[in-house]
Amino acid sequence: MSLSLIPIPTGNFKLDGGAMFGVVPKSIWQRTNPADENNLCTWSMRCLLVQTGDRLILIDNGIGDKQDAKFFSHYYLHGEDSLEKSLHKAGFGYSDITDVFLTHLHFDHCGGSVKYGKDGSLETVFGNARYWSNQDHWQWATQPNPREKASFIKENILPIQESSQLNFVDSGASQFLPGFDLTFVDGHTDKMMIPRLKYKGHTVCFVADLLPSVGHLPLPYVMGYDTRPLLTLQEKEAFLKQAADDKWVLFFEHDATNECCTVKHTDKGVRVDQIFPFSEL
Repeated sequence: MSLSLIPIPTGNFKLDGGAMFGVVPKSIWQRTNPADENNLCTWSMRCLLVQTGDRLILIDNGIGDKQDAKFFSHYYLHGEDSLEKSLHKAGFGYSDITDVFLTHLHFDHCGGSVKYGKDGSLETVFGNARYWSNQDHWQWATQPNPREKASFIKENILPIQESSQLNFVDSGASQFLPGFDLTFVDGHTDKMMIPRLKYKGHTVCFVADLLPSVGHLPLPYVMGYDTRPLLTLQEKEAFLKQAADDKWVLFFEHDATNECCTVKHTDKGVRVDQIFPFSEL
């Protein structure tokens, strides 16, 4: 079964460059990701719409708009794109989405799942959709460790279960649908899901927070947010070796400048080969 893919940009936000690159010095990481006067770098929240048969699957959905002004003041939302605008530009509305596939439940990936209704109560944005997580990650997110607690906002998560729209992918499953394969990784957060999609003869990998940007390709470039950074190193190494061997296309959720790239083996390890917009596939 063939897949149709459409990038869905939902806007940009800012995060501290040091937090995004961990132990790597600013003098190095700022070459690829320049910071502003507050040491903040711009990051995208680029989601992906997958059309196959009678299913319309949205992978992640951005930060949403229901948090208060104090919350958003920390992240400097900017840009002309929004989830609703981008879906409309693609010819769809919220009610058309049949499945919402959440790579993980950090607020910048699932905040668009839930909104405040007219009566002030929380309700799901995609009323006709099944929402997909996995049981291990769901437990991790709803019983959060102190280090990640601020990233798992209960208003983004619990209403999905309360709506009876929550579904679980089997932890460790190799496939979600034909042409929609999965890799599970645990370095960033427990059981994050990385989709691999067959598209126009390519394998397109939605890399989520395993590789936030082209600037994160070298192995030591690991986010300070990762719960198990040494495991991230191992997972990145295995993933990038296969991506270079099999000529995968990496689709970046957070790289504000680069939508896609391929990688190649070099004397310094796996590095970027070609960078291009998704439209060139």
